[in-house]
Amino acid sequence: MNDRFILQTLAILTGFVIDWFIGDPYSLPHPIVGIGKFIAFLDRKLRVGNGDKRDILRGALTAVIVVLVSTAVPALVLELMWRIHPAAYYAVSSVMCFQMLAARQLVIESSKVQKALEAADTEAARKAVANIVGRDTDVLDDKGICRAAVETVAENGSDGVVAPLFWMFLFGAAGGFFYKSINTMDSMLGYKNEKYLYFGRVPAKTDDIVNYIPARLAGLLMIAACPFLHLDTKNAWKIFRRDRYKHASPNSAQTESACAGALDIRLAGDAVYGGVVHKKEYIGDPIREIEPADIKRANDQMYLSSVFMLIAGLLIRIGVHLICT
Repeated sequence: MNDRFILQTLAILTGFVIDWFIGDPYSLPHPIVGIGKFIAFLDRKLRVGNGDKRDILRGALTAVIVVLVSTAVPALVLELMWRIHPAAYYAVSSVMCFQMLAARQLVIESSKVQKALEAADTEAARKAVANIVGRDTDVLDDKGICRAAVETVAENGSDGVVAPLFWMFLFGAAGGFFYKSINTMDSMLGYKNEKYLYFGRVPAKTDDIVNYIPARLAGLLMIAACPFLHLDTKNAWKIFRRDRYKHASPNSAQTESACAGALDIRLAGDAVYGGVVHKKEYIGDPIREIEPADIKRANDQMYLSSVFMLIAGLLIRIGVHLICT
């Protein structure tokens, strides 16, 4: 196994550590923002709209273009860095890996919701949770705000941490860009409304595919984290097995069910998007009422499960290196 593989592995570890301590500085440009602007540009140029079925092919073309460009550009940059010097490759790769992870930022933003709720400032809590969820927040009471925050921590424990790590361990930093480009497309185009019913179909299905293994792995890792955090391991496993498909997405409830069971609370239920009520099944049992402190518990569960993912990925890569040398 060559030196690039070793530096690639070290870069993933370094990126994880950087994200753990500093998160995403608001003042620095982020590549995901650039990917988002590229997706918006293709949306304007290619989408026919008004429920036109030609949008299925146009959406598929958009998905191909976005993924190819978003993966090829960082891959070419890394190849150039390798040709310049291995140290340059390691440094740039580390920064790229760091930018693909969102654990620290998720904790920062969700903690703002917790602090506002604990201060009995419902309006501030609504504003804070609106930054991390896509639903209408003006209709939420304190418990609804708290549920929304816990749900997004649970779901993004996969989308923002475990899944990027999974793809980076397979293909390095470029694998992280590959994944995040698809995940960003889904968040922007994957809506079942008149505007995106056809255009967003392929991006949404692609996201389901690339998240299939990571989401289930994240759910299992969240259960594995329970004994170390004094959470309800038995109930987490029970609810995970029972409720992990109670969502329109085949992946989202994997982590939400593990979190709901671990905290002995009930998540999900009906939600309002763009003024329209979307009927959703409940996930978990209301063994007790949700409380602001559950946001921190969910964050702790997310953090520890991500550490488990990091350790597992590193051990597998070390094993591969030893076998191939």
